Amino acid sequence: MKLLRHTSPDPQQLALQLDFFSSDFSSQPKIDHPAPKHSPGSLLPSLPLSNGDVSAPVPNGKRRVHVGEHILDYTLVRSKRRSIGFMIDDDGLRITAPKWVTLTEIENAICEKQRWIFTKLNERREHSARRLQPQMEWRDGATLPYLGNDITLRILGTQSAGIVYDAASKELTVCLPGAAAERQLKDRVQGWLQLEAKRIFAERLPVYAEKLDVSYQSFALSSAMTQWGSCTADGKIRLNWRLIHFALPLIDYVIAHELSHLREMNHSPQFWATVQSVFPEFAAAKKALRDHAPETLPIF
Repeated sequence: MKLLRHTSPDPQQLALQLDFFSSDFSSQPKIDHPAPKHSPGSLLPSLPLSNGDVSAPVPNGKRRVHVGEHILDYTLVRSKRRSIGFMIDDDGLRITAPKWVTLTEIENAICEKQRWIFTKLNERREHSARRLQPQMEWRDGATLPYLGNDITLRILGTQSAGIVYDAASKELTVCLPGAAAERQLKDRVQGWLQLEAKRIFAERLPVYAEKLDVSYQSFALSSAMTQWGSCTADGKIRLNWRLIHFALPLIDYVIAHELSHLREMNHSPQFWATVQSVFPEFAAAKKALRDHAPETLPIF
């Protein structure tokens, strides 16, 4: 989540946005580690690695080190920076270190940060696996997520237009001419999902506005590619229509999050306490949204 300031100096233009949490990966998670405080060329006592050695080069230009029971490959970049930097990207672990820091000291830093390193590597691996999942096929019998459940798409060849959802069978029947293109099917389904999103948002916003004792000026659907929602200081709420794919608690969390900005126009501890006061399970909802990569949702 980030704070955006518009070019206008009008304080009413101040807006806060709730980013797609999966963007944590695209922004390359990184952490800095203080460089050893010693004169260049001097050595510090090293932490023992499992094989007792510092990292060795491997054919692909990376270095390899044993950390506990794990074998870890990483890329080492030397720079003029003053600290040892750790970054996780598509190529794995990349370490940037001052030219005067020894390999032994770098391995010590790896041992100290191993929990963070392996957690981020696993998150990146899971994220990549989700990206490789096949996208849905737009055909009769296909499934798509709606309010946290999969519903089945039924296509009825007829000259009459219409779309009907049967909650009992969890089937969405779309009436289309036999010669209709896939684009027409997508447009019809997207239009229905957006109407559902607008209906549900309109029902849930007043609930949390009352709990928080705040008033919002208006709300509108958003098709933003990077934010689930946003709120301006003058009470204009925007909610991403794709939230309709998720279960109601996740929708409620985003709504509670945005409305809480009308009490605290920041992301301070007071803000999160405000969110928690009306949505105690916000941490679980926040994690669930982070675990849902946008690219795993249907493409329209």
